[in-house]
Amino acid sequence: MQIHAHPLFLRCAALGAVALAAALSAAGAEAGALRYRGTNADGGVSSGAMVRRQGANGGSLARGRAITTDGQGHGTVASGARVTGPNGGTGARSGSTSVNADGSASHQSGLSVANANGSVQSSGSATRDAAGNVSQSRSTTATSNVTGNSVQSSTSYSSATGLSHSATCYNAAGAVIACAPSCASDSAPPTPTSMAA
Repeated sequence: MQIHAHPLFLRCAALGAVALAAALSAAGAEAGALRYRGTNADGGVSSGAMVRRQGANGGSLARGRAITTDGQGHGTVASGARVTGPNGGTGARSGSTSVNADGSASHQSGLSVANANGSVQSSGSATRDAAGNVSQSRSTTATSNVTGNSVQSSTSYSSATGLSHSATCYNAAGAVIACAPSCASDSAPPTPTSMAA
């Protein structure tokens, strides 16, 4: 199933992940891992892996992934991760995708990132029916701890009706304010101008 993510979301999420990952010190880091694989009662295979790492500077990373099939052409994969930086920043993501024998599929995911400057929460879903018709949606909220401003955006896509996007920006008092592009992308959804401070 092809999932179309907005360039701004990918760019900002990637920047946040890189920043948090950089906070983890590889030198002297503690690590633990567990992997499993075997047949299940449904005639399929279940497998997964879990990894945990602790950085010397106080950062940590934990992630896991599980895959299950039933021997009839159906399968599900689920994954999750959480990272904590030495200065208190946190990031977490979870998601699952299911594929059926008739070609239909569904996906759900969400993420949350926060540090002293602000926070971002995002969740979305996508479905594809057996005929190949696709529908997707995602909602994102970003809040600045510096200004109190926030942006709430919603994006949806349907193979029948196309793409639609809306965003509304608010100040700390909850009043609607003008939005401006962020993350240096002209095609990005708007965010509050003063959130860049």
